[in-house]
Amino acid sequence: MPIIEDAEFGNITVRRSAKASHVRIRVAPNGTLRASLPLYAPLFVVKRLIKNSRKELQQMLLEHHGETHYEAGMQIGKSHSLIVRNDATSLSVKRHGQQIVLTLPTENTLNDNEVASVLRPVIISALRLEAKSYLPKRLSYLAKNGNFSYDSVRFSHASGRWGSCSSNGTISLNIALMKLPFELIDYVLVHELSHTVHMNHSEEFWELVSSGDPAYRIHRRDLKKETPSI
Repeated sequence: MPIIEDAEFGNITVRRSAKASHVRIRVAPNGTLRASLPLYAPLFVVKRLIKNSRKELQQMLLEHHGETHYEAGMQIGKSHSLIVRNDATSLSVKRHGQQIVLTLPTENTLNDNEVASVLRPVIISALRLEAKSYLPKRLSYLAKNGNFSYDSVRFSHASGRWGSCSSNGTISLNIALMKLPFELIDYVLVHELSHTVHMNHSEEFWELVSSGDPAYRIHRRDLKKETPSI
């Protein structure tokens, strides 16, 4: 998958699709820009679009950042925290144990595009670690309690969905689940486990969800206020 390196926007992933009829750039769930284009369109049309659309792309990222605003000291996931050290000579970010340490030059602010482009990969890495540690155990526990059976579990952050269940029983979970309160995580897990029995959203499906999460209506409503963006 080609990647365009841009000094302002960082790495921009390019995806070719037989369904694409024109070049399009949007913000991916991980906060980076992602371009889609027809199968045989040359790569330079994406670069030209980026060059000619910087203000529009800045606005797209600004609106996205409104959903994922970073603050010094904020909790990341369930066990990490963001430590900001100001007045540094260079921009850098590293994870030390449960701390994500960002050194911020005077000319930068925490939510600059440049800062976000180096901060997000480290946050995603931390959330992936948490997800792999917590979610399989919790999924197994809820499956045993509800007498569900599934084949395997995998993790992603490639889409705007919190989770999915394939017809062969593979449950895919978004690592951004670790941003949610525990009761909403459970709702998503019970929802996907119920899809191992009903691959639809029928009345029988929701009855099954209710058996594992009696407050699912509240949790479903609250989940709609959240976004898997990081």
